[in-house]
Amino acid sequence: MHIQRRHRRLWLTISFFLPVLLMGGYFAYRGMAPFGSSSILTVDLGQQYVDFFSYLRSTLLHHPTSIFYSFSKGLGGEMWGTNAYYLFSPLNLILLPFAGKFLSAGILILVLIKYGLAGLSMAWLLDQTTEQHGGRLLAFSTPYSMMGWMIANQLNVLWLDVLWLLPLVIYGLLAILDGRGWRFYLAALAVTMIDNYYMAWMVALFTLLFAGWYLTTTKEPWRPRVTAFSRYLLASIGATTLAAVVLLPTVFALTKSKGTYTSTSVSFKWEYNPLKILAKFVPGSFNFDQMPSGQPNIYVGMLMVAGFLAYLLSRRDRWPARLSALLVTAFLVVSFVWSPLDLLWHLGQYPVWYPSRFSFVFCFWLIWLAARTLEPGTTFSWPVVLGVALIFLVGALPLFFNWVGSVNYISQNQLWIGAGFAAIAVVILTLRRQTSPALTDALIVLLAVCDVSTSAFTALNNISYVSQAEFGNYTAKLDAAVNTIKKGDQGLYRIAKDFMRTKDDPFQADYNAADHFSSTMEPSVSSFVGSIGQPAGDGFITYTNGTELTDSLLGFKYSLTANNNGKQAGTQVLPLTSARYDWDRQTTLSSSKLITIKKNPTALPLAFGASDQILSLSKNTLDPLNYQSQIYQALAGKSTNDSLFKVQNFDHVTFIDLHETTQITGAVLTKVDSAAPAAIRLTFKPTTNDPYYLTLGNGILDSVTITRNGKALNQYDTYRDTVAVSVADHAKGKSVTITMTLKKNSAWLQNVSLYRLNQASFMADYHKLAQSPLKITNYSSTKLSGTVKLKKGATTLMTTIPAAAGWHAMVDGRPVKLHKVLSTFWALKLTPGTHQVTFYFVPPLLIWGLLISLGAFAAFFALPWWQKVTARRRS
Repeated sequence: MHIQRRHRRLWLTISFFLPVLLMGGYFAYRGMAPFGSSSILTVDLGQQYVDFFSYLRSTLLHHPTSIFYSFSKGLGGEMWGTNAYYLFSPLNLILLPFAGKFLSAGILILVLIKYGLAGLSMAWLLDQTTEQHGGRLLAFSTPYSMMGWMIANQLNVLWLDVLWLLPLVIYGLLAILDGRGWRFYLAALAVTMIDNYYMAWMVALFTLLFAGWYLTTTKEPWRPRVTAFSRYLLASIGATTLAAVVLLPTVFALTKSKGTYTSTSVSFKWEYNPLKILAKFVPGSFNFDQMPSGQPNIYVGMLMVAGFLAYLLSRRDRWPARLSALLVTAFLVVSFVWSPLDLLWHLGQYPVWYPSRFSFVFCFWLIWLAARTLEPGTTFSWPVVLGVALIFLVGALPLFFNWVGSVNYISQNQLWIGAGFAAIAVVILTLRRQTSPALTDALIVLLAVCDVSTSAFTALNNISYVSQAEFGNYTAKLDAAVNTIKKGDQGLYRIAKDFMRTKDDPFQADYNAADHFSSTMEPSVSSFVGSIGQPAGDGFITYTNGTELTDSLLGFKYSLTANNNGKQAGTQVLPLTSARYDWDRQTTLSSSKLITIKKNPTALPLAFGASDQILSLSKNTLDPLNYQSQIYQALAGKSTNDSLFKVQNFDHVTFIDLHETTQITGAVLTKVDSAAPAAIRLTFKPTTNDPYYLTLGNGILDSVTITRNGKALNQYDTYRDTVAVSVADHAKGKSVTITMTLKKNSAWLQNVSLYRLNQASFMADYHKLAQSPLKITNYSSTKLSGTVKLKKGATTLMTTIPAAAGWHAMVDGRPVKLHKVLSTFWALKLTPGTHQVTFYFVPPLLIWGLLISLGAFAAFFALPWWQKVTARRRS
């Protein structure tokens, strides 16, 4: 028995390390850090998730309350629901030793561990529930851990835990359906829900299908089966209550963010030709174009497909079980291509990139049935073998003759390699293991492992990655600059900059700003940021187009500006995103080769006394500069009719190979000669040293390139609202020329206007608002306290804390009502005089969720005890 136990542990250990060694070898071959100069970062992993991991590290090590709320999330936002999607995997603790530029190496190690755990979990499930044992386990565990879904989505590190959790859930499900207990299933499903609710939803749906199939494999009367199914449903509900501490606050947060984009109408349509799915049964059937849209990534190797087909064609199970298996398979396939079912699997939202995210359950399904069929000692009749061979042949014909339409992710070589693996798989079905068990098992394992390895390496060779220098050098420079500021100022403030690697830079370097990118971005914040002239979208905001006024209003106390155009030794280390000539009036604190740190003398604090006019101000303009002025003047108690920004005329307009127009704003420029270069030159000479801004409509950069005095005018090019670009400051009497060169035959100068900020009026308003600052004496991510002395006329405490549910306020020891201002921020109504003010944040429904989870946890242990007591009394 001891020897047998050691033997099983050995093969389970190998099932972990085999995919780790295979993928680790590939990563080393590609030179990914820590093995070389490349990195594992690509697409969302490089543009989003790496920054979230840095945020998690900073949170756990330095300010734990940020797990509930963070001012680094845009202007500030809840994080409990966000973390439930991105960061609640316990494996993320592996990243704690990896700081700054070394984080990419830590992520690679994390991904390898998830590969290994997927293989180990699947091997353990099969070892416990089937006749697959010993070395044969590798023939199924390795294809599972290196399935097409895993290869295509390894960059979505937050989803990968589901591969090692799903086999545990299925083991628990089998136990509950067999009457062997419910606790394992309940615990495994609850952990899955806590780890990632999004993937857990897909697992839960699949358990419904799996349970329905499994109950058809037995000849038991219908009453015991109904009882077993009822136990499964009750245990599923129990798992939900156990995870309520995460699920309840998350559901609430989703209703205020991602949930607002949920589709309310269903289109009953086919998304693409279902025959295209056949191409996904070819090794390496994946490339970059398959990320934004495409077919499900379901490659598990030809032997697994052969085993699955053999299950349907042989008599391994009763005909009702095989029929139900066919129905489950059909349901999953239809879900890939039919919109209503696609929406069902994705929680009511069509995936933005990474289609068919639930295809991992289809891969599991194929491998599970293959393992159930290809058990040791199983022999297949010739009709079954020929049937499998015929299905392979029929399935290959549309691919070889290109009957499925354009498919750019497979080549003729891949088709022939797949055909070769398929032929070997069919031959293996004819083998009789009894004649040479060890050799047969070795052939099965060799085919399965070589097949999925070939597919994985071919697919990943189609993807490019961020270099380690591109990530590491930028991160090191940004971290150094932010740390310099923090050493001199431990307060609560925001930092702006004119360069950016990702919109989650604030998470990466642990500072407060107005940049963020995630699926849980609050729509109200995106809307406000866009309305004041910043790039914003459904899932992101970024502060690249500030003005002196917005810098002041939003409390940007410091700014980071790139030196030498962000280049070092000819390499672009800091990607530029904006031009901020108005920062020339700020005080320089320090300067390095790449970054200058400046201090903004007009930055307002996070909360300050203001006029109650702001409480009734509504947006009545689409002009971002006019709206900025209305906000600032309403806060100062001034009339909003006379804008702080004055429209300016250009002194000279020169048309080069263009038909002339009588106006600039809204003009449509058309080339005279479509083959010749064309441009418009707009020249002005400032009459004051005030800041000047140029507004640009949301489509203009698609049709023109812009320079200022012959040099490129830096501007982040993804935006949906009109933005304001700084073009001059302290430039009285100096000529400024804006040149717009057409990329196409015509261009629409949408909202192209020149404005001057009336500096004197702005400063008068600023000094009035600066009279009554909230002097913060104590703060964390979820609580801040301080004293404010409101001057006469200031009856409102204005904050730039986004108006998220969960914030509460106390004034002079008594709770007071918060008022939403500008549909975006919280404010308080106060009387003039001195007040002690406290703001604190509690995620909505967190307390209720915690109480429910604690109650469920207590019942989890108390129920078995109660059952024993009841049984004794009955006896």
